[in-house]
Amino acid sequence: NMGLARQGSVRRRDDIEIAMEESMMEIIPQLEKRTPYVALLSNIATLLGLLGTIMGLIEAFTAVANADPAEKADLLSASISVAMNTTAFGLMVAIPLLIVHATLTSKTSEIVDSLEMASVKTLNLIADFAKRQAELASKNG
Repeated sequence: NMGLARQGSVRRRDDIEIAMEESMMEIIPQLEKRTPYVALLSNIATLLGLLGTIMGLIEAFTAVANADPAEKADLLSASISVAMNTTAFGLMVAIPLLIVHATLTSKTSEIVDSLEMASVKTLNLIADFAKRQAELASKNG
């Protein structure tokens, strides 16, 4: 839109094609702008789950080292439970986010492909119309 408006009344195919490419260069980054954040959140969730696991295991071994023999099994199982829960939570967040990221990336690609196809078809229509106008003008003139 903006590219064609800037070209004014110029109707040569190359000029129109350049204007359309300029418009695509404005639109495509807007479509793709926030998609990487979803992948980033997924990675952060996975890493936080891993961090929780490590902290839980550290807590478990610290508890075992300092506890009475009768309490060691209870403290160890409670700490390992915390470690496994953080891992599970991280994965429960990360997996759906990865699915959302893949879906958004796919949809964005489909939209970009559709825009490119529409721009090529529009360019061909404009070029054909201009060619017909030139042929009519040469016959009548």
